[in-house]
Amino acid sequence: MPTPVAQPFSIDVPDEVLADLRDRLARTRLLPDSPGKPASGMSAAYLAELIASWRQFDWRARERWLNEHPQYLVDLGDVTVHFTHLRSARDDAPVLLVMHGWPHTFALQLAFADLLTDFHVVVPSLPGFAFSSPYRSGLLHNLRLAETMHRLMTDVLGYDRYLTYGEDVTADVNDLLAATHPESVRGVIVTHAHFPTMAERANLDDPPAIAFFERLDAERYAMSGYAHEQGTRPDTLAIGLNDSPAGLLGWITEKLVEWSDTPEGDPRGVERRIARERILTEATIYWVTQTIASSFRPYFEARAEPPIPPVAIPASVHIQRHERDNPESVARAFYRDLRTFERLDEGGHFAVAEVPAAMAERTRAFARELGLLAVV
Repeated sequence: MPTPVAQPFSIDVPDEVLADLRDRLARTRLLPDSPGKPASGMSAAYLAELIASWRQFDWRARERWLNEHPQYLVDLGDVTVHFTHLRSARDDAPVLLVMHGWPHTFALQLAFADLLTDFHVVVPSLPGFAFSSPYRSGLLHNLRLAETMHRLMTDVLGYDRYLTYGEDVTADVNDLLAATHPESVRGVIVTHAHFPTMAERANLDDPPAIAFFERLDAERYAMSGYAHEQGTRPDTLAIGLNDSPAGLLGWITEKLVEWSDTPEGDPRGVERRIARERILTEATIYWVTQTIASSFRPYFEARAEPPIPPVAIPASVHIQRHERDNPESVARAFYRDLRTFERLDEGGHFAVAEVPAAMAERTRAFARELGLLAVV
């Protein structure tokens, strides 16, 4: 089989697509907040502000900034993968794969990647997100994603050994890469620690672990409506979001608000972690690529996944604030060579995007412990 060859890629959104976006935003029909809406989520007033900003948004400036990061496309079987490849000036620098989740894109990870100039950093777009195509046949599932990411790192880029980081829908992909390719993955950096299967949870005997999963179960009804909709009626939902930029912006931003390290009841507080231009960049990428529908695929296709084997390679676990009570006992049972376990003082679900400098330093510390960077 010939080695896949990556081709350089630059983002260049047609003027007519941007004009259509602005026209649709100008004709938005806004609604007031519902009585009794959750205090933690979006508000009509904040959405109106964001829409006004989006109408004036200088996408070309953001496009130029994105294109300052070397980007490529490569065909891997029945998927075309888009990725950013930031090479260090040092040929022997450690290698780091940085994966995003939902509802964000590769762009939200770049602030973190930009700080790691002493690493070779690869930031791909997941299949069906941004400028990567969906899988053209078969279902998307975690093991398939892991194999695609591994082929990108080894077959395409020629990296025999690499570190890996994933979050949200790539948290399991992160663990799978570490568990199934220990010959290649030097270490795994984790902010969303492994969740046991329901069968494994039934055998827990550690009181903090039991309490943690009971808390999640109690919050499930109120917090997982988006996932139920995306996992059961994805196409119906996607019709509206693909046709209405205001709807798309509200759907994405609500999760940025709820899941980031943001004061409850103040949706604008998300911008202390994720600046407005970054929020609008995410929304614009989803809009111009029309990938909101394919971004739902992990929710309705990645079902009945087999248990992930324990990770034997070194792991560095940093619990993000929305899972602040995630028990150390469960992490130690799964990550068999756990080098660091800590709870972040700052940073929520999108940890490397929210506190990039802090997470860059943690990444360097882990690399130094593994002998991949000189100790300073």
